[in-house]
Amino acid sequence: MMGGGPAKDTLLAVLPFPEPKDITEHLTQKFPGLDIKWVEVTFSNDTQELRKRVLKELWHSATILITFNVIPEPDEVPNLELIHLVSAGSNQVQNTDIYKDTKITITTSSGIHGPQIAEWVWLTALVHSHSYNQLYELQKSRVWGSKGAEYNNVRDWVGRRIGVLGYGSIGRQVGKVARAMGMEVVAFTATPKDTPEKKKDHGFIVPGTGDPEGEVPVEWFSGLEKENLHNFLKQDLDWLVVSVPLTEQTRHFLSKEEFKVLSHDGKRPAFVTNIARGPIIDQPALIEALKDGTLSGAALDVTDPEPLPEDSELWALKNVIVTPHVSGNGVAYTERTFKVLEQNLEHRERGEPLINVVRRSRGY
Repeated sequence: MMGGGPAKDTLLAVLPFPEPKDITEHLTQKFPGLDIKWVEVTFSNDTQELRKRVLKELWHSATILITFNVIPEPDEVPNLELIHLVSAGSNQVQNTDIYKDTKITITTSSGIHGPQIAEWVWLTALVHSHSYNQLYELQKSRVWGSKGAEYNNVRDWVGRRIGVLGYGSIGRQVGKVARAMGMEVVAFTATPKDTPEKKKDHGFIVPGTGDPEGEVPVEWFSGLEKENLHNFLKQDLDWLVVSVPLTEQTRHFLSKEEFKVLSHDGKRPAFVTNIARGPIIDQPALIEALKDGTLSGAALDVTDPEPLPEDSELWALKNVIVTPHVSGNGVAYTERTFKVLEQNLEHRERGEPLINVVRRSRGY
C-alpha cells in the first residue's frame, strides 16, 4: 500500500451520476480489500453545498476519493492518500486547501478524451473545409444546389501542415489522424522532447489510439516564452489545434500578435481549433482576426466565458463553429476514467509510480 496506509481501502466516489454497478463490482472483485462508497451529487460549481451532502464519517474513512470538483477540507479527511479527478485538467480544484497546503496525490483522467475529441476536431474542420453548413441548408430546403457555389471549392488537407499546441493525449490522437489524412504534424510542448524517451506518452492511452512513441510529428517545438511560441507559430501552419492546459502561463497565450505571426501578417490565414479552455485565447482578438481575414476560421468547443453570452459576435460569424463544451462527452467516459483509476490501484498495490499525477509546480 502507498504510504503505509490501512490494509483495507475505502474508495469514496462523489460524482454527478449514478453508481455504475458493473464497474464497481469489477473493482471490488479485483481488489478484495476495497470498500466503495458512492455519493451521487448534482453537477454544480457550488462545491461548498455539494460537500455538505457527504456524511462526516464517509470523509473521515476515505483513503481514496474520486470526484470532479467536490474537495473536502484537509481536516475532514485524515486518512486520504489519493484523489482521482474524472477530468483531464485540475484547474477546478487548484484553489482548494488540499491542493495548496497538502501533499495528497492527485491524478487526472487525462488520456480518456483523445478519441472523441479528435473526432470532434476533425468533424468541425471538415464541416468548415467542405462548406457543409451550406449543403445542410440546401438539403433542408430540398434544393439540389449549383456548380458555382462555395462548396465546390474544396481544398483538402493533404500536404498541409497542422500545428498541435499541446501534444498530450488529445493532441497525439489528432496528430495520428492528421498524418493518416496526409498532413505534416508539428508538435509543441511546454518542455523539450529532445530524446526518444521524452517523446513517449507516459500517461493513460486508450488502446489503438494516439502516438505512444512520439513518432508522428515531423518537428517538435517547446517553451512557454513568447519567443518560443512565435517560433512554433511561424512554421507555415495551415491549421492550429489548441490543446494546452489552462495555467497562469497559458492564459491569453494566443492574442492579436500571435494571430499575426501564425498567418504571416494575414498572407496565410490559418484555421484555429480550441478544445482546451476558453481563456487560453484572447477572445476579442480572435473575433477581430476572424472578421478581418487574419484567420480563415475557427472551431470552438470552449469560450470565455461559458456559456457564451447571447450577444457574442462569435455566434453570427460564418467562418466560426461553436459548440457548448461537448467534444469530450461520450458513452465510454465513465468506463475509461475508472480504467485510469484501476491502473493506478494496480500500481499502488505494487508500490509503483502512478500515472497522470498532477505536478502542482506546473499546474497540471
